[in-house]
Amino acid sequence: DTFNNKNIRIAVVGKPNVGKSTLVNSLLGEERVVSFDMPGTTRDSIEVSFEINKKKYTLIDTAGIRRRRKVFEIIEKFSIIKTMQSITGANVVLLLLDAKEKISDQDANIASFIFDSGKSLVVGVNKWDSINSEQRLEIKSNIDRKLSFLNFVDFHFISALKSNGFKKMFNSIDNAYICATRKLSTPKLTRVLHDAVEHQPPRRKGSIRPKLRYAHQGGQNPPIIVIHGNSLNFIDLSYKKYLEKRFRETFSLIGTPLKIVFRKTKNPFDKKE
Repeated sequence: DTFNNKNIRIAVVGKPNVGKSTLVNSLLGEERVVSFDMPGTTRDSIEVSFEINKKKYTLIDTAGIRRRRKVFEIIEKFSIIKTMQSITGANVVLLLLDAKEKISDQDANIASFIFDSGKSLVVGVNKWDSINSEQRLEIKSNIDRKLSFLNFVDFHFISALKSNGFKKMFNSIDNAYICATRKLSTPKLTRVLHDAVEHQPPRRKGSIRPKLRYAHQGGQNPPIIVIHGNSLNFIDLSYKKYLEKRFRETFSLIGTPLKIVFRKTKNPFDKKE
């Protein structure tokens, strides 16, 4: 069993009115979503299990679950904190966007918070059935511009109301979780590193060229790749991004952030060490 009989914990996040509660109701069935605790009570989150594609998942409550209008204004004040809490407690975050609206700064901020927290991510672009082909092209180019840093993430164009596109979206959720928890072997990581350096060596800094010796996995969920060598402090961001791309492609790491850490090998003859 890929998931070790453990339900994947999902947080559904997104700015107000993107259709979070519609999505949750579609997943759980209308009768399952009754009244919930008021925000600010001692219970941090409400968890509900459900099944799709014959697999079980656990949904972590976010503010978007609650439907009662009277509670709405109070909820909005808590929703940022609640969103952050549910992201922290999730294995995979499902970020919902609204196809009828341009990608806002708020959307981008939520996306970068998820990215920075190291969580796996899948994006659902909701209300896709309610826009025409011209609007579809427009929102896709808007996504490319505003969310270009999510180039490792699967995007699904869905309708929460009609439950369209759910099956493929949940396949991506499974895959993102598998990628985040994958074990990467030291020999293979080191081989990829050497191939990458051979294909494109890091730039010299004066007479010094950084020497990348070997790589190993320093953690999972998200995967951390530790690279050992000399003069690694001279490696620039673009080269780090290049290495990340090579590791991603070789290990097919989709839907998970990937962290690269450089560790200097001490040189006993270097007086400055």
